[in-house]
Amino acid sequence: METIYLCIIIFLFVLAVFDLIVGVSNDAVNFLNSAVGAKAASFKTILFIAGIGIFIGASLSNGMMDIARHGIYQPEHFYFAEIMCILLAVMLTDVVLLDVFNSMGMPTSTTVSLVFELLGGTFALSLIKVNTDSALSLGQLINTDKALSVIMAIFVSVAIAFFFGMVVQWIARVVFTFNYTKKIKYSIGLFGGIAATSIIYFMLIKGLKDSSFMTSENKLWIQENTLMLISILFVFFTILMQVLHWLKVNVFKIVVLMGTFALALAFAGNDLVNFIGVPLAGYSSFLDFSTNGNGATPDSFLMTSLLGPAKTPWYFLIGAGAIMVYALCTSKKAHAVIKTSVDLSRQDEGEENFGSTPIARTLVRISMTLANGISRITPEGTKKWLDARFRKDEAIIADGAAFDLVRASINLVLAGLLIALGTSLKLPLSTTYVTFMVAMGTSLADRAWGRDSAVYRITGVLSVIGGWFITAGAAFTICFFVTMVLYFGGNISIIALIGIAVFILIRSQIMYKKRKAKGQANETLKQLMQTTDNEEALQLMRKHTREELAKVLEYAETNFELTVNSFIHENLRGLRRSMGSTKFEKQLIKQMKRTGTVAMCRLDNTTVLEKGLYYYQGNDFASELVYSIARLCEPCLEHIDNNFNPLDAIQKGEFSDVAEDITYLIQQCRKKLDSNDYNGMEEEIRRANDLNGQLSHLKRQELQRIQNQTGSIRVSMVYLTMIQEAQNVVTYTINLMKVSRKFQMETEMP
Repeated sequence: METIYLCIIIFLFVLAVFDLIVGVSNDAVNFLNSAVGAKAASFKTILFIAGIGIFIGASLSNGMMDIARHGIYQPEHFYFAEIMCILLAVMLTDVVLLDVFNSMGMPTSTTVSLVFELLGGTFALSLIKVNTDSALSLGQLINTDKALSVIMAIFVSVAIAFFFGMVVQWIARVVFTFNYTKKIKYSIGLFGGIAATSIIYFMLIKGLKDSSFMTSENKLWIQENTLMLISILFVFFTILMQVLHWLKVNVFKIVVLMGTFALALAFAGNDLVNFIGVPLAGYSSFLDFSTNGNGATPDSFLMTSLLGPAKTPWYFLIGAGAIMVYALCTSKKAHAVIKTSVDLSRQDEGEENFGSTPIARTLVRISMTLANGISRITPEGTKKWLDARFRKDEAIIADGAAFDLVRASINLVLAGLLIALGTSLKLPLSTTYVTFMVAMGTSLADRAWGRDSAVYRITGVLSVIGGWFITAGAAFTICFFVTMVLYFGGNISIIALIGIAVFILIRSQIMYKKRKAKGQANETLKQLMQTTDNEEALQLMRKHTREELAKVLEYAETNFELTVNSFIHENLRGLRRSMGSTKFEKQLIKQMKRTGTVAMCRLDNTTVLEKGLYYYQGNDFASELVYSIARLCEPCLEHIDNNFNPLDAIQKGEFSDVAEDITYLIQQCRKKLDSNDYNGMEEEIRRANDLNGQLSHLKRQELQRIQNQTGSIRVSMVYLTMIQEAQNVVTYTINLMKVSRKFQMETEMP
């Protein structure tokens, strides 16, 4: 029996390695967002500093894994077998859940996932125990206070972090302006002193308070002498930062890198329990059962020992730190999560990753009404003075950065202070919540959310916040059922669920690589957003347009052929796949139009007048092409799904021949677009005219059949729809090529 549980312990530690990797992938955004977004240093330098912070924080952590030992369940009422069932279910759920969020590039809270997984697993077994033992109650088995405190902390921390991020950044921008180099002659020393003191205070209160070298005497001394420490540090750093400024050192960069180190250290030291707490609790339980079991069975040995604290051996801590540093430096998913947060807070407009929702649109309208009301009662002189402090065209932003160093500094300092404050008030704040919402608040105060981007940014913020709450619900529900399956299924269920978890992780990696290869960030668009030269902007715009329209033609070629063949061969699955691709393509078309409009603003007025019409016509024809295929697929799908009569042999033969020629036309047009070579375009125009002529002939023939009352009217109507939409596909494809040629060529074509 012990052999089985030993295998479970080994597997728990294997899962812990995966959990450390996916956990760092998720939480890296907390301490890298500001430094990466402002390009305070090279990416390797930022990773190096954060890596040192992570390693030190993990190594100095005292390993007090109380939340996994007795934070949710009351271990004195649970047997060894039940505790192992809960812990295994928690780890299986946690690794898969975090990996799913990372694959989507969405940050979530590892604290929330751990707490609600433990709550779900404990609730499952508590129901069983209460049902079999009337002397027990749920209140005796579950510690609900911890979960409720986390839920309350979510609401409080989200609102407070966003509000203070907005207010403090607004004040900082009024003081420093966007052209901050002209306004920091003497104020920079004061700002640097406040920032550095706040960071050190944060490290002492949050980052190192539970470290192995922090004895109770040290903690007491720091607590009693906090004011003196802060005063000394403030004076020292104020003088130091002013001197460094006189020596031409960028104080803002120092503050950002210090803040990155501090947040990384705190993350590793305090969130380590989220990744290895459960395996260590299982390891401790196994040692207690093996040593003190005295012949007891796993179903009769109570785990009272988990009530006491346990110190983690140093080699576990160092090993965990090394794995976290490795994950930070190598994880592509970590970079994707960072990109989501940076994109939502960037200063300039660009490619928006999120769409528009009714809630976001309503919030924007309310905000605009409120802002207009405040503007009406604000004196004109005050408004002019404030506008002069917020001239974004004077912003000093590094090449390729999303925002400047002033905002990055505020992000890190304020996040550290709020987390330290929450810790001192015994609130279980999440670093993910606080750092993300501070970044959103500061970006709003910096007027980074313009009228053309606000609705998309708010949608993104709501999506991330919603993801946190989905994490809680999913963690609880999934772990509840996994625990039930493990409890009633025995060893077979353990093997089966482990196999399923491994399969999901492997499949997730494969799917992530495919999505990444298919949906890579458009480098051409990034270059276009950064250039200030009109001629370069035009060339990049042409290249970007070719890339986007070629994707549309590739979609059209694939899905037109798939739809026609699936309908002719009554392949319902193929039609559903085509319909799903069409819905996804519609969203991409909307995004293409949004980004194209923003990109066109990079061209001068003369170029826009000369080429703008062709660009917008090209987008419109691309949109119509996608919607034509949707209108073609929808009746075909409904017809086959209802098991109606298929096309007769004559109709299949006629349309198959024309469909092959249409697919070939789209293919040839895509090749010309890809190569930007429009020689022989007249041949494609002639071919398109011939195809439309053939389709018109088929339409007349079918109308004649209907008039002669031969064949099914229902089938004929679907067939006529197919002919009409096929004509639209041909027309929009060739029109797209005509306007694309006019947009791409330096001189007008006859």
